[in-house]
Amino acid sequence: MTTLAKKLHFARLFPLMKKDIHPQTHPVIFRDAGAGVDFRAWSTVTSEEKETVDGTEYFVIRLDVSSASHPFFTGKQKLVDTSGRVERFKKQMEKASSKE
Repeated sequence: MTTLAKKLHFARLFPLMKKDIHPQTHPVIFRDAGAGVDFRAWSTVTSEEKETVDGTEYFVIRLDVSSASHPFFTGKQKLVDTSGRVERFKKQMEKASSKE
């Protein structure tokens, strides 16, 4: 008996997943609204919106942010101008200290 045959035989004798304890999974499309990208996967999440692709019905889950649109993954980070904030804070502190 080959190694692969032994593994398959063992898998038949001792199933890895217990029955009736796992949640129902469904085919799902995760749609990133910002990037316009779809990710097809299996998930326990469902929605009212459905779409058929290649003969399979998928639940459509709309996302605000995914790896296709998040700045960490895309490398397009927004620079925040903190100099105006710092100057405004210093002015407020000067006003506060002059009142005392």
